[in-house]
Amino acid sequence: MKKRSIIILVVAVLAGGGIFLNSRYHFITGHPPAADKKELYYCPMHPNFTSDKPGDCAICGMSLVKREAAETPATGQEKNVQDSPERKILYYRNPMNPQATSPVPMKDQMGMDYVPVYEEEKTAGAETAGIYISPQRQQLIGVKKEKVKQRFLTHQILSVGRVAYDPELFIAQQEFLQTIKGQRIISDSNTAFGREQAQSLMNAARQKLLLLGMSNDQIERLSQSGRPQENLYLLTGDEKTVWVYITIYEYEIGFIKEGLPVEVEAVAYPGQVFDGKIFAISPTFDAATRSVYARAQIENPEGKLKLGMYVNVKINAELGEKLAVPEDAVIDTGLRKMVVVALPNGYFQSKEIKAGNRAQGYFEVLDGLTKNQEVVTQANFLIDSESRLNAALNQMSGEPNK
Repeated sequence: MKKRSIIILVVAVLAGGGIFLNSRYHFITGHPPAADKKELYYCPMHPNFTSDKPGDCAICGMSLVKREAAETPATGQEKNVQDSPERKILYYRNPMNPQATSPVPMKDQMGMDYVPVYEEEKTAGAETAGIYISPQRQQLIGVKKEKVKQRFLTHQILSVGRVAYDPELFIAQQEFLQTIKGQRIISDSNTAFGREQAQSLMNAARQKLLLLGMSNDQIERLSQSGRPQENLYLLTGDEKTVWVYITIYEYEIGFIKEGLPVEVEAVAYPGQVFDGKIFAISPTFDAATRSVYARAQIENPEGKLKLGMYVNVKINAELGEKLAVPEDAVIDTGLRKMVVVALPNGYFQSKEIKAGNRAQGYFEVLDGLTKNQEVVTQANFLIDSESRLNAALNQMSGEPNK
């Protein structure tokens, strides 16, 4: 009996000591000792949806993210970033309907959380017409940036061509040469009328050659040689070159000029490249195909290229040093071209630019950007959409619905 009483007394002393220690801890820290912490997962789009294990959000299907344990201040009050002086919340707005606002957190009919609107975001938005995105959110949506630089651009034109079989041009050359001979004979006479008629025929023959695609320089060389180009209708052993008519579509006409180097490949000779240069550009535009044709003289020493044969053509048009922006950074709305500019301190601004030629994955910048500005090349569409939404809010009365 005495032994049993001693055991009861020891248990009572231990229990009293535990109560004392627990009350002493609560008095010092301001809250009871923390229990065993469990891992908690939440939805980035719906933070109120939580789970004690990984999975997907039941509202939107997004993968749950592990919530890191927050540090508890010595005052016993949990630190709230939204309530801190640096992040003062003005009101909450519906992400799908910006006109619907609330002074307190709430959900819409679809269960989506209202988005907080911070004071510094509204102030910065009024000054820069941009939006603030935290570094964590930038990483979440995959923001990537690149600087605007001066780059040496080369525009590559890929087209098709046809080895010239052009008896009409050959005959026109013969007529032109015959007119030159006739003019020489008439010039020896003293008849002014005859000389005038000869000059008129000469001008008509020259104009015909120009309309058929020959340049003035080629016409001069033709008059000096005194013989038409037989490779226009018949390949002989004497001719080491052929003419190729290249189709140049309307949107690339501005890149073409005489003297540009040309590379030609034929299906019959895979891997073999025939080099040449553009010597003339047709003065007429084909409305049916929306194109012009350029005339190139191609080296053909072995006579492999046959008259009438179709070939693939590659032309490299050098644009020189240009201020360029990555093609992925440009949002083409159909009416204008936009980019998202990265501003200091995590702010972004949508800006319209005037873009020029496109080459090697870049757009030439004619106006709207300066050297070393940073533009967003990935997730720019998401940022631009939110920027437009923010601009729409700033254009409203500015007072939240009560």
